[in-house]
Amino acid sequence: MQYLVSVINDNTDFATGSEQAAIDVFNDQLIADGNWVFAAGLAAPESSTVVDNRREVPVFTDGPFVETKEFIVGFWIMEAPDLDAALKLAAEGSKACNRKVEVRPVLQP
Repeated sequence: MQYLVSVINDNTDFATGSEQAAIDVFNDQLIADGNWVFAAGLAAPESSTVVDNRREVPVFTDGPFVETKEFIVGFWIMEAPDLDAALKLAAEGSKACNRKVEVRPVLQP
């Protein structure tokens, strides 16, 4: 089963050199163990555009949809046999990136 592990932070600071090194080690271990699917960092929320095409004409709004003190700064898509395994991996990822993470199962088609 796949899990989305969202990295949460309260600022747009990039990972420090030591944090990035720990993330690289963690990513290499995910790959070696067969848990890696995909991962990426995200640009600051201010760079986002909200698209709402539920009406006759699409509306494009600059900036994030919601105002919040914390936001997603990156994510992993991980493969794990169950939630317990995903949570263990997420705990290791949280330690590596020095940030909180949220784990959510990816719904299968």
